[in-house]
Amino acid sequence: MSGIKEVAVKAGLSVATVSRALSGKANVSAKSRELAKQAAQDLGFVPSYHASSLASGRNSNIGLVVPYVQRWYFASVLEGVSDTLLNAGYDLTLYNVGEQVERRSSVLSDFLLRKRLDAVITVALMLSEDEIQQLLAVHRPIVGIGGTLPGAASIRIDDARLARMATEHLIRLGHTKIAHMTGDNELTRDFKLPGIRFDGFHTAMAAAGLSVHPEWRVSSDFTIQGAYVAARQLLGTAVERPTAIFAASDEMAIGCILAARDFGLQVPQDLSVIGMDGHELGAIFGLTTIDQDPRGQGALAARTALELLDASTTRDGGGAALPACDHEYPTRFIIRTSTAAPAPLPGI
Repeated sequence: MSGIKEVAVKAGLSVATVSRALSGKANVSAKSRELAKQAAQDLGFVPSYHASSLASGRNSNIGLVVPYVQRWYFASVLEGVSDTLLNAGYDLTLYNVGEQVERRSSVLSDFLLRKRLDAVITVALMLSEDEIQQLLAVHRPIVGIGGTLPGAASIRIDDARLARMATEHLIRLGHTKIAHMTGDNELTRDFKLPGIRFDGFHTAMAAAGLSVHPEWRVSSDFTIQGAYVAARQLLGTAVERPTAIFAASDEMAIGCILAARDFGLQVPQDLSVIGMDGHELGAIFGLTTIDQDPRGQGALAARTALELLDASTTRDGGGAALPACDHEYPTRFIIRTSTAAPAPLPGI
């Protein structure tokens, strides 16, 4: 049976490069990785992952910890992480912890400390200082998506600034009666995303000298269905109907559009709606939004975890300290047909 040396000769690469390519390490070019894989396939060479694990102290397995798996944002992040790790030859273990604190604790303290995983990627979960230090102490890289994790790698967007931009877009169009659909209390536990996006909305309104009517601030659960119910309540009972709604997620913005149709309101002639996130359904509904590309965030998180693993060195049975980094992920402001200037008052 052919060995790794024969694979290296056939691929025209060094043994070290072939070893890195077949073990999924990040510091290998795409061309070299493909040459190594093709040569291994032609020669029928199958690397011993058990032996590789014993030699490297790794399991070629990275954990992804999410509070939900059925929601669009988290599913999109999962796709980006999964594709990147599969291409690198790594397994992915998914932990859907929901709102159960004990589940998260068992993942972070049990599975990682037993060295089942080489690294962990958390999504929208604010780890405590003790949790972070516990992971760093066993030289396991941590990458957080959704907010800054002190001492760990982080990938985030500037939610307050982007919410302000979304609100300012409506103000520039001439809207002064702007409602905001935020998230309910269930979604404020970790990085407090709904509150941060509301703060951005409130800052823009205050800077323009506009008041925020209490009845125009409504809560939902970041889903289309929940927002539809909340928007019907807003549009059907408000003493004065707003001319625009900034929803803190695209799914809630879509729920607002559907509710508006029930009242015979045309979007954007009678009601402008803007969201945030970049949901693929946004194009169908002509939704103006800020695209944060969660799939791309997941891919970047996976690449960052692999790079941190490659950067670590074995010393006295442990790894060197892993560098922390904070990425602000780029976004795109997409203007579609759901926003326009408010209709002129009758007689004007």
